[in-house]
Amino acid sequence: MVKAVSSPSELVVAGFHALSEPLRLKIVELLRENELCVCDLCELLDVAQSKLSFHLKTLKDASLVRSRQEGRWIYYSLNLPQFVVLEQYLSEFRRYSPIMPARPCPDKD
Repeated sequence: MVKAVSSPSELVVAGFHALSEPLRLKIVELLRENELCVCDLCELLDVAQSKLSFHLKTLKDASLVRSRQEGRWIYYSLNLPQFVVLEQYLSEFRRYSPIMPARPCPDKD
């Protein structure tokens, strides 16, 4: 019996799309340590606020980051439960897929 394959949810697709851009990965790495405001991220990444805002919106739309406003500043932090969703999605491949042994390299003479 063949098991039906369900398509990934929109949040999973959006999450992997958001993580496919190097600058967004750098943002995630910085937020791994602690919550940061936009001004700190601009300085650390040497990026204009307009460009950074676009990438933060993509991460926020994918539910990978959260924001909170304090006064006139917006602070960003990771939304760790959404990373767990992505991790669980990937773990299904490990759980149900046979791991293929490494193939020996052909001798080059």
